[in-house]
Amino acid sequence: MNTIAKRISDFLKDFPPFNMLHKDELLAISKAVDILYLEKDSDLFITGAPIKNQFYVVKDGAIGLFEEETNVLVDECDEGDIFGLRALIRKDSYKLTATALEESIVYSLSSELFENYITTNPEASAYLMTSFVSNTRYSELNLQKPNQSSEGIQDFFEEQSIDFSKNPINCSPETSIKAAAIIMTHKRVGSIVITEKNKPLGIITDKDLRIKIATGIISIEEPVTKIMSFPVITYPENITVAEAQIAMLKYKITHLCITKDGTPNSDLTGILSEHDIIVVRENNASALVKEVKRTSTTKQLQQIRKQAEQLLKRYIKQQIPIVFASKILSAINESITQKIIDQSIKEMPTPPPTTFAWLAIGSQGREEQLLLTDQDNALVFNNVDKNNYKKTQQYFLMLSKKINQKLEIVGFELCPANMMASNPTWCLSVSQWEHQFKKWIITPDQDNLMLCTIFFDFDFVFGDKNIVTTLSEGIFKSIASHDIFLTYLGLNALKNPPPLSFFRQFLVERNGEHKDQFDIKARAMMPLVDAARLLILSKNIKTHNNTIVRFEKLVELEPQNKDVFLACLKAFKNLLYFRTQQGLLHNDSGRFIDLKTLSKANRLELKSCFKAVKDVQDLIQTRFKLSQFL
Repeated sequence: MNTIAKRISDFLKDFPPFNMLHKDELLAISKAVDILYLEKDSDLFITGAPIKNQFYVVKDGAIGLFEEETNVLVDECDEGDIFGLRALIRKDSYKLTATALEESIVYSLSSELFENYITTNPEASAYLMTSFVSNTRYSELNLQKPNQSSEGIQDFFEEQSIDFSKNPINCSPETSIKAAAIIMTHKRVGSIVITEKNKPLGIITDKDLRIKIATGIISIEEPVTKIMSFPVITYPENITVAEAQIAMLKYKITHLCITKDGTPNSDLTGILSEHDIIVVRENNASALVKEVKRTSTTKQLQQIRKQAEQLLKRYIKQQIPIVFASKILSAINESITQKIIDQSIKEMPTPPPTTFAWLAIGSQGREEQLLLTDQDNALVFNNVDKNNYKKTQQYFLMLSKKINQKLEIVGFELCPANMMASNPTWCLSVSQWEHQFKKWIITPDQDNLMLCTIFFDFDFVFGDKNIVTTLSEGIFKSIASHDIFLTYLGLNALKNPPPLSFFRQFLVERNGEHKDQFDIKARAMMPLVDAARLLILSKNIKTHNNTIVRFEKLVELEPQNKDVFLACLKAFKNLLYFRTQQGLLHNDSGRFIDLKTLSKANRLELKSCFKAVKDVQDLIQTRFKLSQFL
C-alpha cells in the first residue's frame, strides 16, 4: 500500500465529511490528493481569480480567508477544515482570498474526487448541505455594515430557497419526439417533463435533442420515452440553492423536477434549471452592488432598486433575520445614493468649491429603511470665507437638487416636509449647522425637538467624513452644556404611550385618510426608536445610530436593565419585520395597517410588543424624573 496515501487517509478519516466514507473510497481519494506547502503570508488563491478545479483541506498550520477590499479576516481554517468548496460548487470566481497565516501544509482535492466520492455518499452530501446553511461565522460577519465598501456584502444565497418555474412544460409518454420539440420551441423552454397522471417519469432537454436526434442516432418520430432521462431527480418546493447545486453536481444534470412532497410519486409542481441558479446569483446583494457601480443612467439604478425589492421579498418569504435584511437593503440604498452623487457632481459646471458630506437622516440614517419611503437627507460643507458663503451654498443647493431629483426617479419620493439637502435649511456649513443645533438644543420646543430627533439619526454616505466627526463633536458639546435638553428629549420620548386603550383595544386613527387604521410607525416603532436614542445619547455615545445596535449596547452598559432592553430589542425586530411584510403585501410603506385584515395571532404578536414600550418608558420616566412634568 502507498505509504503517503495511507498517512493521508489516516488524517482525513478523523474529519467530516471524509469520516462518513467507506475505507476503500477514502483510500482512493488519498491516492489522488496533491500536497501543497505554503509559506507564511503566501496566497493559495485570490479574490476575483477564476476557480481552480480544486478544493482544499488544511493538514497543518492555518489559512485565513480575507475580504479583499477591506482586508477583513472572514474565517480562519485550521487542521481538518475544508475551504474553496463554495466556489467549486458555485462554478464562479473566488469571492475571498486564501492566505497562509503561518507555515502550512494543505491537501488539494479535485472536483472529480468531490463528485465521484462525496456527492454520491448520502451522509457526506447531507453533511455538506447542512454546513452550508449553518455556516454561522460567515453569517455573523455579514450582519456588520460594510466599511464604506459595499463590495464586502455577501448574502450567501446558497442558504436561501430558490424560485423555480411554477408552470413546467410536460407531455405524455406517447408524445413523439418531434411533437415534444415543437412544444419546447413554441413555449421557448429548454426542457420538457414526461408525466403520467401528473407524476414525473422522465425529462428531455435541449442537450438530448442535440446529442440523440440531431446526430441521427434516433428517429424524430419515435416516442419521447426513447430519449428521456429517467428516473427523474426530484426535490420538494423549499429546495435551497446549496441543495440544487450539490444535486446537479452529484447526478451530472442541469434540471431538477420539483414535486409536492419531493418524491417522484407526487404531483409535479415545477422545474428548476441551472439557469435559475444563475439568476439568483445575479440578483443577490453583492451582485446588485457591483451592478450599481457599472451603471451610467438613473433609470438603470431604478431597475436595480426594483431588483432589491424582489430580494427583500425573498428574504421576508424565507424568514431571513430582519437585521440581516435591513443591513443588506441599507447597503444597496447607500450604494445607489453614492452613485447618484457621483453622477450629479460630474454634471455640475465646475468641481465642488470645497469639501462636503452627504448625510442620510431619519430611518435611512438608522439603516432601517427597507421599503421605498420618502427622502430625508442633509448636506454639510466645510467652512468658507464669509464673502464666499452665499455662492458656495448656492452651488451645493444646485447639486443637492440634482441628487434629490435622481433619488426620486429611483423610487425615493421627495420629502413632503422638505427635509432634504436641496432646502437651504438643510444645506449649511459646519459652523452654521453647529449654530442651528445649538439653537435647537437651547430652545427645545416641539418643533426643535422634532428636528433634533430626525438629525440625531444621521449616517455618513458620501464625501469628507472628517466634517461629520467635527459636526458630531459640536452637537455633543452643546448637549453636555445644556442638561435640561435631555429632560425635554425624555418628555418627547413619552409622547406616544403604549398604543392600547383602557379596554386593551388598539388605538387607531380617528379621522383622515387612514381612519380606523393602526399607525405602526408612530404608535409602536417610534416610541422604541426615541427611547433608544435618548438613552444612548445620555451615555455620550456618538457611534451608534441604529435602534437595534443601540439597545444591544445598552444591554452591555446596563446589565441591571438587561431584561427591559432585550424585550425592546425583540419587539423592535418584530415590528420592523411586520411593517416590512405588510408594506410588501400592500405595495406601500407598511405604516398604516387595517386591523381587520390581521389574524388573531398577528394581533397578539403586535400586542406583545407594547409591553416593552411601557417598560422602557417607565424606566425613562424614573431616570429623568419626568413625573413632575406629566
